[in-house]
Amino acid sequence: MAPTQERSYTINDIYELPEGERAELIDGQIYYIVPTSRKHQRLSLKLSQMIANYIDSKNGDCEVYSAPFAVFLNKDDRNYVEPDISVICDKNKLDDRGCNGSPDWIIEIVSPSSKRMDYMIKLFKYRTAGVKEY
Repeated sequence: MAPTQERSYTINDIYELPEGERAELIDGQIYYIVPTSRKHQRLSLKLSQMIANYIDSKNGDCEVYSAPFAVFLNKDDRNYVEPDISVICDKNKLDDRGCNGSPDWIIEIVSPSSKRMDYMIKLFKYRTAGVKEY
């Protein structure tokens, strides 16, 4: 995923994308999301189920969401991501649009094409946004 241009974008630009086109917004730069593989989807589903089952077994209050799930980092209009898996324990961060602020735990399933994005750009963004575990 590479940024599109050097102008600064907002969440409104994401909302104006054509139907079915997905992208993330990090510090005002748009990064288009490529469709994931079957293997990626299967792994995401299994991990989500395992985490949710564990939370339920401990009577936890956290909720688990899989992509596409909107996360508005920093509660601003320049940062919007769709992590593969998000775990949110503060229900006040949740509304009908998604999560406003940082999830407690984010999991990204890394593929060869997403290494730079996941290990550099998102790692830095999640850390500075206050994500506790990545």
